[in-house]
Amino acid sequence: MEIKGLDHISLHVADVRQSVAFYEEVMGLMQVKRPDFNFQGAWFSLGNGQTLHLIAGRTMPPHWGSRATHIAFAVPDIALAVKYFAGKGVFHTPIKERPDKVKQFFVTDPDGYCLEICEVAYV
Repeated sequence: MEIKGLDHISLHVADVRQSVAFYEEVMGLMQVKRPDFNFQGAWFSLGNGQTLHLIAGRTMPPHWGSRATHIAFAVPDIALAVKYFAGKGVFHTPIKERPDKVKQFFVTDPDGYCLEICEVAYV
């Protein structure tokens, strides 16, 4: 077997409309066409053919955190990202530097999923 890459990430959400608003308006992701499944959801492009899938029906809180399961989004300028989230009124943790010198901070989405924002040179 050969892994070619990451295709998608799925998040089980309580309120699809609220999550769609967050990922469009706050995270700036573009919604893409989703097949006509028999359950509610939404898909977003993450670039390079990768997508984020929101799936309706979550009733229990997720177990997520910066040292648990989380999703990391790469940005070219961490200071600009902090200003962006502040302008949107979204709480974020202070910027910290990882042992590999990458700067990072965390935000949470409406369901409590932990999202890392990290400054990397390749974006």
